[in-house]
Amino acid sequence: MSDSAWEPQAFPARGVRRAKRSAAVTAAAAAIVMIAGILTLAAGPGSKASSQTVSDQASNVPGHAGKPAARPAHTVHPAPPLRVTAMSPASGAHDVNGTRPVRVTFSAPLAASSPMPKVSPAIPGTWKREGDSAVFTPAAGFMGGTEVTVTVPGGSSGVQSAAGAHRHAGGLLAATVTRHFTTAPFSTLRLQQLLAQLGYLPLTWAPSGTQVPSGSIAAQLAAAYNPPPGTFTWASGYPSILGHFWQQGADNLIDTGAIRAFESQNGLTMDGIAGPEVWQALFHDVAAGKDNVNGYTYALASKASPETLTIWHDGHVVLHSLANTGIPAAPTADGTFPVYERLPFQIMKGTNPDGTKYADPVRYVSYFNGGDAVHYFPRASFGFPQSLGCVELPLQQAAISYRYLTYGSLVTVTG
Repeated sequence: MSDSAWEPQAFPARGVRRAKRSAAVTAAAAAIVMIAGILTLAAGPGSKASSQTVSDQASNVPGHAGKPAARPAHTVHPAPPLRVTAMSPASGAHDVNGTRPVRVTFSAPLAASSPMPKVSPAIPGTWKREGDSAVFTPAAGFMGGTEVTVTVPGGSSGVQSAAGAHRHAGGLLAATVTRHFTTAPFSTLRLQQLLAQLGYLPLTWAPSGTQVPSGSIAAQLAAAYNPPPGTFTWASGYPSILGHFWQQGADNLIDTGAIRAFESQNGLTMDGIAGPEVWQALFHDVAAGKDNVNGYTYALASKASPETLTIWHDGHVVLHSLANTGIPAAPTADGTFPVYERLPFQIMKGTNPDGTKYADPVRYVSYFNGGDAVHYFPRASFGFPQSLGCVELPLQQAAISYRYLTYGSLVTVTG
């Protein structure tokens, strides 16, 4: 071909070349996708190839920017508020056995780091978690007739559920919860058993089963709420009238006198009432084996003619003497009373029936009812009403009566 026949070729512009190249790439990508689909179908279900999506394969094609699927954000919800759902003993309960555990039940289990409720008055014992409850087990127990307060702390520093601690939010008791219950009075029957055991009654007592361990406060408290079975036996030698005042398991005059005697021996206020101090001292004396050092004394003043005073001590008559009681204008009151005051000597003052005053020196004085006392008074004779209400004795007999009529001794006036 001659030079004159040749003509230069016309080349497309740059933009046209890019468009053609992009179309070629797109066509190639489509072909790859088609081939991949065919291969996926050929591989069949369960094959590795079949588990790859077309879009995944297409993302490997040059020029295709594939992106992973977006995952939903994880939201932490606070634990629901904690609630007290129950308590045992129930709030407001009375006559509760003070040795039993205290259980506070919540709407969810507590966190291991959660503070525990508290009891007041504070006594030795342990709190522990049991499922959705916090349980307080006393080492011994509460005294009888005690009002107990259970406080469950609330707020940001209060009890918290395990879910709340795990999520670092919520699960708190909104506000402090306070509940109250009252323990039962200790058993009168058990009081009598202990007083008999220590020698303050004209009866003995023996358990019908295993003896309550004297050195265990926990065992003694449990028995004070729930007395063990046993048998009382009257000591021989006392008059039958003394038995009329006895009631097993119920308050009675013999108990009152015995409590006064016990209070006297232990330096307590002599009111004849078995309060907390008396019970604590009883438990101590039983553990220490500290018996009544004075023994048991009973006195009977008879206004039958001739008037007499008879005293029994530990079942034996230790004094039988002529005595004087009150004149008709100032009689000695009938009844049975415990000795509440003793004086070896006194100037006894008062008013005579005619209005004149008296101030008489007397000795060996044992007061048992108001201003009435057993004591020495000098008289020419004895055996008929001469006093202004007291039971008068000759000097030697008064000295004997004073030795035995200790605090709490019962004196009966009859006739």
